[in-house]
Amino acid sequence: MRQRFGGRVQKLAVDAHLSCPNRDGSIATGGCTFCRNDAFSPAYCREADSITTQLDRALHFHHSRGRNADHYLAYFQSGTNTYAPVSALESIYREALSHSAISGIIIGTRPDCINSEILQLLAQIAQHYYVAVEYGIESVYDATLRHTNRGHDFATAVAAVAATKARNIDVGAHFILGLPNESRTDIIEGIHHINALDLDFIKFHQLQIYHATPLATEWELHPERFLFNDDFGTKQYVDLIVEIVRHLRPSTAIERFVSQAPPHLVAHSPLGGIRPDVVRTEVIDAMQSHGFSQGDLYIR
Repeated sequence: MRQRFGGRVQKLAVDAHLSCPNRDGSIATGGCTFCRNDAFSPAYCREADSITTQLDRALHFHHSRGRNADHYLAYFQSGTNTYAPVSALESIYREALSHSAISGIIIGTRPDCINSEILQLLAQIAQHYYVAVEYGIESVYDATLRHTNRGHDFATAVAAVAATKARNIDVGAHFILGLPNESRTDIIEGIHHINALDLDFIKFHQLQIYHATPLATEWELHPERFLFNDDFGTKQYVDLIVEIVRHLRPSTAIERFVSQAPPHLVAHSPLGGIRPDVVRTEVIDAMQSHGFSQGDLYIR
């Protein structure tokens, strides 16, 4: 982003108040077993506020904490941000882009909620602004996607990423590490499938189990299904991330190794309340001390 924009870039999360086909009955009800939307929605995103108001609040939030940037991107994070008629989506995206501080948009969505009409709209916008699409894929294994009530398979994600890249739109993906029944070996072998997507950017984060979710019940009843048990801490997680990075395609930018959520919402997390920058530092230190680099185990 620094190379592309020539300066520091900051994302400003906004909530477009869009639903999800996995909640409203189109695909299923109840959503994914791990999902709790308020766990990753910043406090400055209020459903009653317009996109413009949210951006103003976000700018104030970051400026008051000394986080000033040269360029800002509106990040449609909460919900499924392509899950509406194209005319409604265009209105939402254009409102964000009309803000004087905004240089582009990042659209968070599901791989089963994209089509050629939406991609055409995004391609048109991309002629004048920065545009990226970030797909929540979560796992490369269909058994895991079914188990967590995801509502789509990995082939759907492959097709969505390919269609987006064909429009010359930056595309990224989000993956959760430690979903039920996935071993360390499964996670590492899955990186080969991720590499085949040829993503521009990627986000990894540890499985966090939130209160009042089906996954919290599963954790209580079947803890043996989870890689991240009480013996799995920061050191083990850093070791896992190092191995992932070594297998990952060198050209894919890694945006995140770990996530945070309000502590009162978290029933279980292998890292507790550790800060993402601490994990990042430990990963880099571990790789440098061993002479490792991103992609040194990458297999074409």
